[in-house]
Amino acid sequence: MNTWDYSFWSALVQISILLVAALVGNTIRRLVPFVRKSLLPSAVVGGIIILLFKFIPAVNNFIDATFMEGVAYHCLAFGFIAIALKSNVNKSDGTGIVIKTGAVVVGTYLIQGIVGIVITILLSLVISGLIPAAGLLLPLGFGQGPGQALNFGTTYAQHGLFEGASFGLTIATVGFLVACIVGVIYLNILKRKNRLLDVVEGEYSEVIEQADSPNDIPLSDSIDKFTVQVAIVMGTYLITFLLMWGITAIIDTGIMGNFGEKTLKPLIWGFNFLFGTLFALLVKKIIQLLRKRNIMKHDYINNYMMNRISGFVFDMMILAGISAIKFDVIQKLWLPLLLLCVFGTAVTFVYLNIVCKRLYPTYRYQAMVSLFGMLTGTASTGMILLREIDPKFQTPAANNLIMQSVPAMAFGFPMLLLAGYAAGGMTASLITLAALVGLFALMNVIVFVKFKRKNVKGGG
Repeated sequence: MNTWDYSFWSALVQISILLVAALVGNTIRRLVPFVRKSLLPSAVVGGIIILLFKFIPAVNNFIDATFMEGVAYHCLAFGFIAIALKSNVNKSDGTGIVIKTGAVVVGTYLIQGIVGIVITILLSLVISGLIPAAGLLLPLGFGQGPGQALNFGTTYAQHGLFEGASFGLTIATVGFLVACIVGVIYLNILKRKNRLLDVVEGEYSEVIEQADSPNDIPLSDSIDKFTVQVAIVMGTYLITFLLMWGITAIIDTGIMGNFGEKTLKPLIWGFNFLFGTLFALLVKKIIQLLRKRNIMKHDYINNYMMNRISGFVFDMMILAGISAIKFDVIQKLWLPLLLLCVFGTAVTFVYLNIVCKRLYPTYRYQAMVSLFGMLTGTASTGMILLREIDPKFQTPAANNLIMQSVPAMAFGFPMLLLAGYAAGGMTASLITLAALVGLFALMNVIVFVKFKRKNVKGGG
């Protein structure tokens, strides 16, 4: 390959555009008071800048939307792998509350999905290029972010959704704006009404990130510590790819018929982040076992550096996801996009307000803003909003937000399967709607019903 080969330079240029946009977005956020007060993350500001520049035809032709979609797709998996590899250092307020918080998160996904799929089932009858299942991109975009919205949007495009990837990415981008703008308005209303006086004073312990620990790889070692972290993440993703490639090879033999080709294959590649997470947990267990048996002498996984990797790739995912939006989809499907985002915002706000009042009576507003920020934007957006009213994290809201991911993943897995199944057509979407209603009822049982422990006394 020639060193001046354009195809290779093109990839580097696209990545450079994203990184420069991140720097510009951060600068604007720091220097412009309005943007700073909006609490929009720098990555979102940078992505919007690229999006605005795409109105200029010459710039729009220069930005490779397909490449940007690929960056968002892979960065989602990298981020999940890096997080899953970390050692657990945070402690929660209680296992029961953590489980219930996971159920709240999934319950919000479900009610977003119910509202979304009802809207698109009805609109798909009169709007071409819209499929009944498209409404499920509402919880995937609002609750899961650009990566998931892209994955399933691409799958839905294969079933007839016009520019499915861009449709999902648009919802995710609006979700960021909702999290920040609506979240800030809500905070100001609470402050004016003096509703923020219920912060529970209690023991506060902050986990301080450390770049080094006593058992880390020595600085004088022959390989840089950061190289080791990246190698572990990439090696885990390589194993993930080999598994998906192997399953796809089996499907390509035709042994599973149309189900394998049209349904299972898109799900396999759409769940790259989930397979990556599972393999990351396996790799972490193997490393822990080798350390326990003293076969490994050092802690090769460093939480601080894994946090940096996940932070970087999630920023890139947001930047690339917003950059990949195509204006064609907004022009053609503006009505379903508008209805999904408006009703999705309203139902999320109302449901969380009801749940937080009942489940977190002593810190309902702290829980409300953190969960609303996460379930329309990202976890980092939720933490940013929470800092405005609980700067020292005196309430358990922050820990709940962090620790709920494990039960939420377990509770939410059936919904992800349903999101893939629903693309099969109107009948599949109606069955999915009924299943979502049933799951939503189950999540609310977990959230609201108090289970009493029975004391078992041994006989003498």
